[in-house]
Amino acid sequence: MLSCSRGGYPDRMNEHDERGNTMTGVDPDRLDDQQLMKELETIHRTRHDTLLYGSNDALRAHNERMAQLEGEFLRRNPRRPVAAGRTREGARERGSGESTTPTTPGT
Repeated sequence: MLSCSRGGYPDRMNEHDERGNTMTGVDPDRLDDQQLMKELETIHRTRHDTLLYGSNDALRAHNERMAQLEGEFLRRNPRRPVAAGRTREGARERGSGESTTPTTPGT
């Protein structure tokens, strides 16, 4: 039986695995903005099923691909709009009826 690390993944997932060197999909920096958004939408849509039902290898590949795509999105959009309700301060004020619509870029 495998023991689990603090994150809930079997400890062996942290070991070096040559299979992890094979990337699936196009390098995110080669995607145009529309393709990148489509890839992000797809990976977020499939996340829950992969977490619940995917093998450890599938979950590892999903984690790596999601990190690559999200990293590229953030690199391209360093001043993306941030909703006040999605900050720590905004979360505390959520009960006061404040909107969660993004208003101030990069804060």
